[in-house]
Amino acid sequence: MPSMDIVSEVKKEEVRNAVDNTKRELDTRFDFRGKNANVELKDLVVTLSAEDEFQCKQLVDMLRMQLSKRDVDPASMEVDEKAVHSGKTFSLKVKFKEGIEALTAKKLVKLIKDSKLKVQAAIQGDSIRVTGKKRDDLQAVMRIARESELDQPFQFNNFKD
Repeated sequence: MPSMDIVSEVKKEEVRNAVDNTKRELDTRFDFRGKNANVELKDLVVTLSAEDEFQCKQLVDMLRMQLSKRDVDPASMEVDEKAVHSGKTFSLKVKFKEGIEALTAKKLVKLIKDSKLKVQAAIQGDSIRVTGKKRDDLQAVMRIARESELDQPFQFNNFKD
């Protein structure tokens, strides 16, 4: 019986590469020349710091662009609402969503069951295991997961026939 896992993961090495590319772009940008701006990555949390809040927002946009170039879905980013002001700098923290939270998993399982497809969906920790008799049904579940507006990107692993 075909099965697959629905997961939400972020490739750590691609995030690191995107942060490095953002640092390089920061060095070449004219509007940041002579300004105190920095991008740091630690434990999958990116800290963006600049002299004012507008520049912090620009850094978020630069990071989002670099992530999308490296095939990391920008929807996995959780950006702080307000920049923290300390001393002369403002800083924003960007965290990345990993794993499917219980509430989101329940909503996704409900969407799958409401679709009337002949599949079974079971929550297993921070992933969802979907089994069915036909491959086409599993592919329809993939489409449902991609089209769902649950503010989280999904990947599909262990697709077995």
